[in-house]
Amino acid sequence: MNHVLTSGPVWYLMRASCVVSLLLLSAVSALGVATTSRLRPARLPRFVTLALHRNVSLLAVAFLSLHVLTAVIDPDATVRAVAVILPLPSSRYGLWLGLGALALDLIIALIVTSLLRQHLAPRIWRALHYLAYLAWPVALVHGAGIGTDSGAMWMLVVDAACVAAFGASVALRLLTAPSPASKHLSPPRVRVAP
Repeated sequence: MNHVLTSGPVWYLMRASCVVSLLLLSAVSALGVATTSRLRPARLPRFVTLALHRNVSLLAVAFLSLHVLTAVIDPDATVRAVAVILPLPSSRYGLWLGLGALALDLIIALIVTSLLRQHLAPRIWRALHYLAYLAWPVALVHGAGIGTDSGAMWMLVVDAACVAAFGASVALRLLTAPSPASKHLSPPRVRVAP
């Protein structure tokens, strides 16, 4: 049966929110790297990059929530609510749904630790925030494996653009991060009391 002819608006909303979520999560990742690497246009203060990262993150979470909700309520998808949280393979969707649940769990951990950031030691928060480097590719593989449009040329272009943006941001992060040797070679900072 042709899925296009039998699917309703909820199914289309689930597909669209998936693509928008992927684009926004890719942008969030790139902005996060720019923020931690202190990269920004010369005339903009750092808080602009940080605020943009936070606002795009909120927008990504909204679209991701819409995607998850529509996957649960869509009668064609038949995704149970528990399958959204527990990263277990399902009989209908195999490993792909489990990967989506794992990506969602990692993103929830990022959200919770970001909300609790002022109550966590900076080192602990940073270590937990590195989950973003795992959540993004897991989400991408989830969409590539389960998405009805995953083989379409336009979706392949979207995936390739997201991979390029994410890969470039990770490469930039690795290139701009101080090496462990340079930390030991630099003179210690002396704090002068007022």
